[in-house]
Amino acid sequence: MASTDTGVDATKDGSSAAGEPQDTQDLAGLEAGLDALESVQAGRTPLRETLIRKVLPPLTAVALVLVVWQLLVWAEVAPDYKLPAPSAVWDEVTDAWRQGTLLDYIWTSVSRGLLGFLMALAIGTPLGLLVARVKFVRAAIGPILSGLQSLPSVAWVPPAVLWLGLNNSMMYAVILLGAVPSIANGLVAGIDQIPPLFLRAGRTMGATGLKEARHIVMPAALPGYLAGLKQGWAFSWRSLMAAEIIASSPDLGVGLGQLLENGRNNASMSQVFLAIFLILLVGIAIDLLIFSPLERRVLRSRGLLVTR
Repeated sequence: MASTDTGVDATKDGSSAAGEPQDTQDLAGLEAGLDALESVQAGRTPLRETLIRKVLPPLTAVALVLVVWQLLVWAEVAPDYKLPAPSAVWDEVTDAWRQGTLLDYIWTSVSRGLLGFLMALAIGTPLGLLVARVKFVRAAIGPILSGLQSLPSVAWVPPAVLWLGLNNSMMYAVILLGAVPSIANGLVAGIDQIPPLFLRAGRTMGATGLKEARHIVMPAALPGYLAGLKQGWAFSWRSLMAAEIIASSPDLGVGLGQLLENGRNNASMSQVFLAIFLILLVGIAIDLLIFSPLERRVLRSRGLLVTR
């Protein structure tokens, strides 16, 4: 009986001893698989592939729009003063370039928009942290921020003109009222998605107060915060265009919004189209040059973006 027990024990010991290498092998295989996933690094994409994948599709779309536009002009679906030919809009571009006003139009609006966005960033970021981390502030201000975000930016132009007059301060006030709620709400949404384990681990290591906000909260909420920044810029640009269209003064200069309004006053559809294209071009350029690289970098650092 003792020998039987000994045999059973030996069998158990043998299975345990045999099981440990198997478990070790399984664990090693799992680690190797994870390492293989993490080791998928995006090498430098060849220039030709970049041109084919990222440059050719939008150029093809633009060419298609121009072709359809020209076909509509040739078909005379509308009079020239309602639907000018692409060549007429190009003539507006060349005339503004020769007169030296084209870049002035763009810079007047872009400088205002970027400065207003930076001001909104400086205000919206601490406001979002405060709303997300303090329950009383969230209960008091959270619904107001959501309501302000849904309010059309153009609604702020008349009161801003009455309060501040026709000057740059009025422009920046409209931008702030349009962009700050989006930035703050984006940060709040990002913080709400942080796993509680991260916060508990940070407090265990002594990260509290400003240290917690800097080293734990902001890095973990970065994807949502970046989405809020993109939306905040979109609201900044839209708010600025609304302000420039409605409020005009020699002291304000001529931005893209005022160029659009001048085209309407002059009954020049080609000038209107020029302003629309420039507004669209600036919005696309800011997204491609600033926000898209930031977004790819954040996603890649978190293993969420792998280029094949």
